[in-house]
Amino acid sequence: MTSVLPASDTLSQLSAHGVSLWLDDLSRDLIRSGRLADLIASRNIVGVTTNPTIFQGALADGAAYRDQLAALAASGASADDAVRDITTDDVRAAADILAPIYESTKGEDGRISLEVDPRLAHDTDATIAQAHELARLVDRPNVMIKIPATLAGLPAITAVIGAGISVNVTLIFSPERYAQVIDAYLAGLELAQARGIDVSTIRSVASFFISRVDTEVDQRLERIGTDDAAALLGRAAIANARLAYRLYEGTFAGERWAALAAAGAHKQRPLWASTGVKNPAYDPTRYVTELVAPGTVNTAPLATIDVVQQQGVVTGDTVTPNCDSAAADIEAITAAGVDFAEVFTLLEEQAVEKFEQSWSALLAEVQRNLTA
Repeated sequence: MTSVLPASDTLSQLSAHGVSLWLDDLSRDLIRSGRLADLIASRNIVGVTTNPTIFQGALADGAAYRDQLAALAASGASADDAVRDITTDDVRAAADILAPIYESTKGEDGRISLEVDPRLAHDTDATIAQAHELARLVDRPNVMIKIPATLAGLPAITAVIGAGISVNVTLIFSPERYAQVIDAYLAGLELAQARGIDVSTIRSVASFFISRVDTEVDQRLERIGTDDAAALLGRAAIANARLAYRLYEGTFAGERWAALAAAGAHKQRPLWASTGVKNPAYDPTRYVTELVAPGTVNTAPLATIDVVQQQGVVTGDTVTPNCDSAAADIEAITAAGVDFAEVFTLLEEQAVEKFEQSWSALLAEVQRNLTA
């Protein structure tokens, strides 16, 4: 029987149970102040993720970027060029801070992710080209290029993995799309192997978004308004992620995977993203402590990491023993009248739109600074 562990030891116990904790945040101030290094040392953080919204927030407080923006303005750089230079510089610096973890874990952790321009989410060829460009510009072995799991993103994932570039696949909402992501990853490894690339040098994570699923499904259950629907509030997101993990376990156990594993390939780890709880009525630690499973990553903002450290309780693996009940929850929510296919399509569209808006705001802010 698994014992309940003290809340004060939660973060180290997450690590002990196979969860890699990554910080979902980055800014130049976080890097230069030494705060990122301090957080790595004090919070068991072994990786960092970024996205367009994070960079928009970082650039909104432009003091740390003032000198670089002035130099870029003097050189006649466009807003797009300036954003590319600024973000790749920050990611490169963070990669260097994470390098000791990358070395000690033999490449599993110590990772930092940088996303392709979200305006390219439906353009396969442009995504591939920019993934190559970003990997070249950062020029660090521990960088992962983030590619969205849109239909256009799937062949881009295969092509970029096939070129030997590590990828963080982002914006995954459904197990059905996740199955396509895994297939794209395996096809990429096979392509890399055919090209003579050492597949042991390639890593990937699949970022499965959590809280947004509950937000959308709960709204639909509340509109249904029955007692049965009310009893299902807050159960969709965790159940959905647990079924994704069962898919992960099943897929990375077959003959196709065995041939790649024999060549040194690594599994594409599930990464739980959007793990900050949006409903104040819910336990703020639930998207961390209820998704503990071996071989997973949880990326969270500092506020979530702090509340997990202060209040969280780890009871061991909370995923694999609960996959059957997770399937029952999804079936019950469907029976109540929630169309999950519709939910997942909407969430993907909203996520791409949100990141496009953040990117546009980032470009506008940088353009304002370049012309000030």
